[in-house]
Amino acid sequence: MLSRTADHLFWMARYTERAENTARMLDVHVQTALLPQSVDDAEQGWRAVLGISELLYGYNQKYDALTQKDVIDFMVRDPGNPSSIASCLKQARENARAVRGALTTEAWEIQNATWIKMQGYLQTDALEQNPSEFFEWVKHRSHLSRGVTIGTMLKDEAFHFIRLGTFLERADNTARIIDVKFHGAKETAGKQSQQQSQQLSQSLLSKDNKGQDSQIDFYYWAAILRSVSGFEIYRKVYRDVITPERVAELLILRADMPRSLAACMDQVLSNLKHVHNDVSADTERFAGKLHADLKFSRIEEVLDAGLHDYLTVFLERIFELGNRISKDFLVPLAA
Repeated sequence: MLSRTADHLFWMARYTERAENTARMLDVHVQTALLPQSVDDAEQGWRAVLGISELLYGYNQKYDALTQKDVIDFMVRDPGNPSSIASCLKQARENARAVRGALTTEAWEIQNATWIKMQGYLQTDALEQNPSEFFEWVKHRSHLSRGVTIGTMLKDEAFHFIRLGTFLERADNTARIIDVKFHGAKETAGKQSQQQSQQLSQSLLSKDNKGQDSQIDFYYWAAILRSVSGFEIYRKVYRDVITPERVAELLILRADMPRSLAACMDQVLSNLKHVHNDVSADTERFAGKLHADLKFSRIEEVLDAGLHDYLTVFLERIFELGNRISKDFLVPLAA
């Protein structure tokens, strides 16, 4: 397959998945914003969403103050933000249009129709009136795209590059969704010592929280599970109250949980093997090491190392893996 065609298919899938996961992350914080909390805590939560998405600088360049309405607007419809939902769906559609011959008619029509409907959606006040309903629509369109891809496309290289893009992006975004709370803890720690900062993050996983803080944490972690379609799965696997340790285990190490880091890396490694070429051995080895770390780790080891630090390293390695895939298979990165 031509590298440029592979590049378009890979990024079509990544942008579609990124739009969905941005919707998932925003929906978590729309829900948790309804919980009792101070104005400062609410602002810090939205600041963490921007920070973990690496959008805080861009937001501050455009807005003088931080409000829920402005953060949602910036991350949903702002054309100047390349990671906004609108921008991602536009880029997904443009990448699909560039390689229509490699897609089935159904796969192309889903991308095209999603972009057209998105434009109509954003011309109304639906986002302001019911943001959660809008985020559900974004997720539904992403589900349709994946389902049509699986149901109508030949399982050739084009298919595997689409799946590779999907699961690489999903791994990155699942890690970010888990890490938002801990990113907020690091921001709150500010200029404290590294030890104090680690203690603040660890306190978010403490089993000794009581009263209102414990109740708020329960609803927060329940919202996290719902954001990755994991609430019912959690109940089926653990059959017990929600604890942050088990949420972390489910979303990081359980390979049978569809959106977990382990499940994503299973799929990344599998699809890499299907598109193997003469120069990709080192990239496959790099992906294999990352997969093995997840496969053979225990949640106690992850928590002892510090969940935020673990996820930070994971995100760095996913970024490196994406660069290696681009170098080995896709259009070379600009110098």
